[in-house]
Amino acid sequence: MPSHLNTSTTDTTSTTSRAATPATGYRDLLRTREFSGLYVSFTLTAAAGALSGIALGTLVDRQTGSPFLTAVSMYGATFATVLGALTLMSVADGKRPRRTLLLLQLASLAGVCAQAVPGLPLAARFALLLFLGLFQSLGTGARLGLLAEVVPVSAYAPARSLMNITSGGTAILGYAVGAVLLHRTGPQGLFAVAASLTALAAAVVAATVREHSVRPTRRPGLRQTWRTNAELFSHPGRRALLLALWVPNGLVVGCEALFISYDPGRAGTYLAAGSAGMLLGDLVVGRLLTAGQRRRHAFALRLLLAAPFLLFAVHPPAPVLAVAVFVAGAGFAATLPLQEQLLELTPEAIRGQVQGVESAGRMTWQGLGAAIAGGLAQGLGPGAAIALAAAASLAVTLLTRRSRRARG
Repeated sequence: MPSHLNTSTTDTTSTTSRAATPATGYRDLLRTREFSGLYVSFTLTAAAGALSGIALGTLVDRQTGSPFLTAVSMYGATFATVLGALTLMSVADGKRPRRTLLLLQLASLAGVCAQAVPGLPLAARFALLLFLGLFQSLGTGARLGLLAEVVPVSAYAPARSLMNITSGGTAILGYAVGAVLLHRTGPQGLFAVAASLTALAAAVVAATVREHSVRPTRRPGLRQTWRTNAELFSHPGRRALLLALWVPNGLVVGCEALFISYDPGRAGTYLAAGSAGMLLGDLVVGRLLTAGQRRRHAFALRLLLAAPFLLFAVHPPAPVLAVAVFVAGAGFAATLPLQEQLLELTPEAIRGQVQGVESAGRMTWQGLGAAIAGGLAQGLGPGAAIALAAAASLAVTLLTRRSRRARG
């Protein structure tokens, strides 16, 4: 990977020009045919994922009665994303990304349809879960690679902001609608609806996104994936950005995973407060701030993400904790300027794979964060474990900032 692409001179110049660029509106983005197609297909895919999760979790719960297996069936696909990052993520930067995305959508459609088969053994269902997680991670890489090509650099953060907001809202709405449909159609009916949404997402991509075949010819596969990943992590700036994107967020998700253990009666309130703060943060940072302002406030947002959770160690009243969780949720918007910086340090030819690796690593660390926080809670209690995980998140934020300053 050419080192001259990441010199401090280039970075300073681009930072200056970005600071002068006004924020791009969501309406402007949605007027772009290709972006609107990627956005709608992403929304439909997220809704299908929520419905499939409820359907599969219900089937597993009815067959096993195991809370552990039920939880794994609903969220286990996130762990499979790391398989895509380690094996075939280079397909996201293939010569024909539109065709790649369509094929991955159709593979996901086949997996959802297979889950709808009545009487399928649990082993087969979990194998399909890994299959879907793998292809979803590759699809994410391909979609984000296309996103970086269909919108200008100045519009990248608002575009990701809109997709983040939609992802959270779609998950909430999908779970609510799924719970209603479950009583009417049963799990197989939910899978059928999810399959229909997945098919529609593929049709939208086919109708709205043109082929981007200007990339250099390179043969995607395991060897290319490993070679690019090695180059990705060999660069100190990209490595520090990935750590900053993965670890602090994952540890804070671990804090949220302990809400039920900390206060079962108010866990829903805390989760709702965190989601509301996250949506507001993405809206303000992605829509109202310029690129220069996002970069200047990135470190404060990263501190804001974890610091309020320290209050759980002293057990203040529930309303105080709800406000703290709401404020902390806004800190998740720090991912936007960090993702912009990662994009700047990434050559165009491998943007899809790098963004796919970033997304897969972030989701994997959310699972790891929940496991770490849960292990701490076994010995220390949930309140102390939440505060300790938050302190570790702050420590990683401080260390990654210090290492990047030292190199500058």
